[in-house]
Amino acid sequence: MKPPSRPGTVLLTDYAWPDDSVERSVIEKAGHTLVTGPAEPSSAEAIEELVAEHRPSGILTCWAPVSGTAIGTSPDLRVVARLGVGLDNIAVDAATERGVWVTNVPDYCVEEVSDHAVGMVLAWTRGLAVFDREVRAGRWDPASARLRRLSALTCGIVGFGRIGRATARRLNAFGCRVLAHDPHPPRDVLGVEMTGLEDLLRRSDVVILHLPLTPATHHVIGSEQLALMRPGGLLVNVSRGGLVDTDAVIKALDTGHLDGAAFDVLETEPDVPAGLSAQPGTLLTPHVAFSSDASVIELRRRAAEEVVRILAGETPAHACNTPRDLPAGPGDPR
Repeated sequence: MKPPSRPGTVLLTDYAWPDDSVERSVIEKAGHTLVTGPAEPSSAEAIEELVAEHRPSGILTCWAPVSGTAIGTSPDLRVVARLGVGLDNIAVDAATERGVWVTNVPDYCVEEVSDHAVGMVLAWTRGLAVFDREVRAGRWDPASARLRRLSALTCGIVGFGRIGRATARRLNAFGCRVLAHDPHPPRDVLGVEMTGLEDLLRRSDVVILHLPLTPATHHVIGSEQLALMRPGGLLVNVSRGGLVDTDAVIKALDTGHLDGAAFDVLETEPDVPAGLSAQPGTLLTPHVAFSSDASVIELRRRAAEEVVRILAGETPAHACNTPRDLPAGPGDPR
């Protein structure tokens, strides 16, 4: 364990909540200084300029890109902490090479994201969003209902980590047949049939994505995969927009092969493709599946505590890399 470093600067690149009070409380209580960037995520170049200006010992980032250049700009940098789970906005390899920890908070929103996914499935089976729009527009037409019995459907979960397993438990409670696919399948999962991706797509009425975005999972659902799905099915994505080829989804909705697409994330967010928003079978939410009064506070506190822990010379609770040749921090006598 390293000896603690002297007080340093922590840069909060961006944030998806009203203020920085939780992060500031944790960071300043530990004797460090918090510098806060704009709430909206800036470009990689803007973040690089912030890092060059403030030379932080720690970086807290929500959605802003933290590039290899940014990581290499501050000689005192010890940690890049993600305010979230996915790491696709952080140059993890560059951090590893420079001896910088990368951390996340992998389990803060398991229940919320799972609830959101299942809520989207229920909205589709029961026509909730469609009929709400119809009634508000002055159309009261119960005879137009083409609704589904959820317990009669097969639901496939792609990605069977913490959130995927939570979603399976919820779907099991509704009486669905549940399939799951994961590169590292667990053993003896009660009420879930583990299978290959193609088999899952062919047999599922509903496909739910619970995957990280990596080079291997980019556009894991494209035109070929959509063609395998049962006609009239639903695709749910509450993970990362880049998992899905949006143009292929729009075409599948246009032809009627796909009846619905429920997305909390988009590859182009915050921009919504017109061809997607115009589809009557889409349900779109603005990347909020992670959010609740409890989860957001927990996320902010735990991410900031991870930065404090590392700057104090301690081992992180949720390391996402193994840095090479960890550098001596300010005040570290090595």
